[in-house]
Amino acid sequence: VHPPSHGDGTKQKRERKKTVSFSSMPTEKKISSASDCINSMVEGSELKKVRSNSRIYHRYFLLDADMQSLRWEPSKKDSEKAKIDIKSIKEVRTGKNTDIFRSNGISDQISEDCAFSVIYGENYESLDLVANSADVANIWVTGLRYLISYGKHTLDMLESSQDNMRTSWVSQMFSEIDVDNLGHITLCNAVQCIRNLNPGLKTSKIELKFKELHKSKDKAGTEVTKEEFIEVFHELCTRPEIYFLLVQFSSNKEFLDTKDLMMFLEAEQGVAHINEEISLEIIHKYEPSKEGQEKGWLSIDGFTNYLMSPDCYIFDPEHKKVCQDMKQPLSHYFINSSHNTYLIEDQFRGPSDITGYIRALKMGCRSVELDVWDGPDNEPVIYTGHTMTSQIVFRSVIDIINKYAFFASEYPLILCLENHCSIKQQKVMVQHMKKLLGDKLYTTSPNVEESYLPSPDVLKGKILIKAKKLSSNCSGVEGDVTDEDEGAEMSQRMGKENMEQPNNVPVKRFQLCKELSELVSICKSVQFKEFQVSFQVQKYWEVCSFNEVLASKYANENPGDFVNYNKRFLARVFPSPMRIDSSNMNPQDFWKCGCQIVAMNFQTPGLMMDLNIGWFRQNGNCGYVLRPAIMREEVSFFSANTKDSVPGVSPQLLHIKIISGQNFPKPKGSGAKGDVVDPYVYVEIHGIPADCAEQRTKTVHQNGDAPIFDESFEFQINLPELAMVRFVVLDDDYIGDEFIGQYTIPFECLQTGYRHVPLQSLTGEVLAHASLFVHVAITNRRGGGKPHKRGLSVRKGKKSREYASLRTLWIKTVDEVFKNAQPPIRDATDLRENMQNAVVSFKELCGLSSVANLMQCMLAVSPRFLGPDNTPLVVLNLSEQYPTMELQGIVPEVLKKIVTTYDMVSCPLSVYVAWVREIS
Repeated sequence: VHPPSHGDGTKQKRERKKTVSFSSMPTEKKISSASDCINSMVEGSELKKVRSNSRIYHRYFLLDADMQSLRWEPSKKDSEKAKIDIKSIKEVRTGKNTDIFRSNGISDQISEDCAFSVIYGENYESLDLVANSADVANIWVTGLRYLISYGKHTLDMLESSQDNMRTSWVSQMFSEIDVDNLGHITLCNAVQCIRNLNPGLKTSKIELKFKELHKSKDKAGTEVTKEEFIEVFHELCTRPEIYFLLVQFSSNKEFLDTKDLMMFLEAEQGVAHINEEISLEIIHKYEPSKEGQEKGWLSIDGFTNYLMSPDCYIFDPEHKKVCQDMKQPLSHYFINSSHNTYLIEDQFRGPSDITGYIRALKMGCRSVELDVWDGPDNEPVIYTGHTMTSQIVFRSVIDIINKYAFFASEYPLILCLENHCSIKQQKVMVQHMKKLLGDKLYTTSPNVEESYLPSPDVLKGKILIKAKKLSSNCSGVEGDVTDEDEGAEMSQRMGKENMEQPNNVPVKRFQLCKELSELVSICKSVQFKEFQVSFQVQKYWEVCSFNEVLASKYANENPGDFVNYNKRFLARVFPSPMRIDSSNMNPQDFWKCGCQIVAMNFQTPGLMMDLNIGWFRQNGNCGYVLRPAIMREEVSFFSANTKDSVPGVSPQLLHIKIISGQNFPKPKGSGAKGDVVDPYVYVEIHGIPADCAEQRTKTVHQNGDAPIFDESFEFQINLPELAMVRFVVLDDDYIGDEFIGQYTIPFECLQTGYRHVPLQSLTGEVLAHASLFVHVAITNRRGGGKPHKRGLSVRKGKKSREYASLRTLWIKTVDEVFKNAQPPIRDATDLRENMQNAVVSFKELCGLSSVANLMQCMLAVSPRFLGPDNTPLVVLNLSEQYPTMELQGIVPEVLKKIVTTYDMVSCPLSVYVAWVREIS
């Protein structure tokens, strides 16, 4: 049920899906202006023309030189009829968003990113086209929209834009280097200047581009003129995918003004409470040109700077600080936990070192392990017993813990003490802990009147000892308790003893001194017997540890009981002793059961540690993550192994478009292909079994610097609070695909809109300047069923709707009260479904995909509200709680449909809101 690992740094054999990349530009020159788009259209492109009868015709489309008509050939029509006048075009839609595309039998085989439609004529007819690549589609969409906007003035606009803001700024930079006004600068200075503006570019690539330009001109010498500098800058520092995005919002200008930027931030990036002042702040922060700063304009370079800044990273900055309720019982949180913290390599022969504790604590770990044994000179030592790992002095570890315990988090730190010392050295341990940790130690006895552990908020700045404790009726200064010895268990595994029953380790007993016992308060270690026994007799301050194998058994055979057990008690899961190489278990296997303390080998990088690190980022990296409500509420029921939607939780649809990559490094240790990189991207979903999935892009051959992928994926997320998204970039190689970089993020931390994903290395370091450019959208999908051809466009009739059911508690008074709630809940479900069905229809009539929001719908449809003479055909009435549309006189049939469908959206919404207010 888990996506296979693509990030462990190992070469893999997999089902090979070799594809050809069509992402190269139609000409050698990069598209960086409307002029480039128009020139490309005049040269023409082969496009596929889609008809309603599922037929597809290959035609050559081109723009007339006078820019008045769009023509195609060959055609059975005469040449005067195989054309569309530019002035008759009403709009240009991207994607498969017309009736012909939706009803076409082979629509599934057509890429959303390569499809576009030209809507023309008084009857809003559609010419539906498919390009060979998303780049070519973007050229035609951008060029046609420009022609629609400027009409007969297009030539004038193109000429005036040649000496634009960007060129002026680049010229100014050249002049600042050419202080003697020689008209040229050295190649070294030119390369350095461009490198300063775009640090991700390799020096060798910039030099090569200048040399190629000089060679094409048969030019001797290495001096660079202003024109050459501008040309190479445009070629290397323009990202066409960002240019095409800019012109979508700029009303076909070569820059965004404050209102354009506001629209982009609100409609695409989901920024609330936006105003012109905020737009202006962004322009002043990211626009490099003085002219743009003064006029409040954001050029392609300023827009690129903004989109690549941390402001537009995929991770929601709200989650960089503690943002969850920290006043719940300790058992209601996942806790960032380390296993054999003292090890820096494998757990059988590897060295022990205090740096293991420093690293874990700096990473936000809140549960560390101390495996303590008698040492020389009456000083206890830490190492893995029954193995060949080296030893470190207990005192030095406690000293380091004291220094770094609250370095990354102020919330409680748990010391998992595995004590194998004699009474004499136990007393030394107590002395060291009391002296070095002082009042940080939490020794308050648990309140027997309570039912739950204290909260992380109450325990701020405290260190909890998890260890064995003498029974309350022990009156002496010492007593015997059962031993916990993971090392002995591993020794058995190494001897291949008792492979069938992993929990059958002989129970040993040892002497425990009262002083050490008294340091244990609310984390008393006890042995687990079975769930029903625990529900009856276990105290809330008692903690059980589970071997990974045993925990997996309970997760599979008793998933509901395991979740309910963890609502009240802390459960610690540690790796199987078979993992002598210190490999990691999948923490999701145990988080889905509510296990709080899943101990990881922090010294071992790879997929599992990526998941652990990514997961604990979501609450300010404080080491505590609040579990989903369904895992905390007393009366809720949740089975960890559900393969369907979760009752009471609304599924989400995650739409991810992988647009492009930037500056992918060559994989470490890879030398077979020289500097060549053939990247592709995996998008993995990790969570409950129902959510685990993966998709991959095509391979882009021989382009690690700026590959264009332009591929969209859709995932249904049934339990968003437990889901994670992992982006993995690999180098396609017949010998074995090499790891380039990855980024793992909790679903709850995703920012929607256009975002950059900063890639990390196998060991978690940020890869300088390496990123993915993606678009993220999240939508609700109610009523069950699998998404069909159109994703969200799944209309549910009343018979197929899934209504919420109420569980009988067999408490008469409670059941009677909730019995009366059933009819209103059904009515509310019908209202919601009717509205959502209407929203689907409204998006389709607006010419948008299921991913669009209502603001984008209004932006798309508003140009149709004006007649030929600019008189309003539809007006918006803003006096009501929700805006209403009012027709003005006789309007085209398509507008009537839009207004009628909008009414179907707004009316149920008003009723639903009124109903919610009434019952609350």
